[in-house]
Amino acid sequence: IEARKNGLSYLIIEKGCLVNSLYNYPLNMTFFSTSERLEIGEVPFISHGAKPNRVEALEYFRRVSTTWNLNVKLYEKVMSVEPSPSGHVVKTSKGAYSCSQAILALGFYDLPYLLNVPGEELPKVKHYYDEPHPYFGQKIIVVGAANSAVDVALETFRKGAEVTMVIREPAILESVKYWVKPDIENRIKEGSIKAYFNSEIRKIDNISVEIETPDGVRILENDFVLAMTGYQPPFEFMEACGIKFRDDEFHTPVYNEQTMESNVPNLYLAGVVCGGLKTNKWFIENSRVHASMIVQAIRKNSGK
Repeated sequence: IEARKNGLSYLIIEKGCLVNSLYNYPLNMTFFSTSERLEIGEVPFISHGAKPNRVEALEYFRRVSTTWNLNVKLYEKVMSVEPSPSGHVVKTSKGAYSCSQAILALGFYDLPYLLNVPGEELPKVKHYYDEPHPYFGQKIIVVGAANSAVDVALETFRKGAEVTMVIREPAILESVKYWVKPDIENRIKEGSIKAYFNSEIRKIDNISVEIETPDGVRILENDFVLAMTGYQPPFEFMEACGIKFRDDEFHTPVYNEQTMESNVPNLYLAGVVCGGLKTNKWFIENSRVHASMIVQAIRKNSGK
């Protein structure tokens, strides 16, 4: 949208469907942000509640794409971004494109943190969650203590699953949505949802899960493991593009905070990927400004 406003030719390449990451969110997910904080391109975002849900967001971004007649290539995976005399060559699963500037808005939702335990490869272990119905009447373990894990635990519990949480931390995280945190804490307190704190999974098999707790090893009967352990940016891909990283705990990529340009000339970063492993630093409502910052930097560099 910013490129169009400023008379620049552009192409958006998406490896899946439009806003593929949002599409892969849980079916009943509600955003933390209110609808007006998600708006882009002067297109109003109308939702039934103050906080829109996934279905409303998908409808909204389809409308944004149609309103601005955006030049988007869908279901085309980028394999590499390589330097060229004119700027970059972007090679994809369907071809190659030359460009003077490239912007990586990669997000972090494609690479889950693995448990790295025996049995994780079993079909019963899921790193993504869609809806609660398949877990009705099943013994499930939810791994994690952040928003995703809490949402999954509450939703599956209320749809008839027997839910146990396995949590490395001593408590539910303070970052959990303020209107949800008391709910999960009360369900744990009353025993409706069982929780093992300061605990970790050690082994998974077809009928049970072995966990290490402060009181020793426990063997729990189990049908499914929903590992809501978080996700990470595609660091290997970024490194292959030549991007360097700061020597900090978050593996933060190197970029100019005024222009969003990385250490690679004419290669920019936008959105949550700028935070490295600190994936809660940037999100839609506070990274929308990256687009205008990048386009203004491109105009300045090109003398326009």
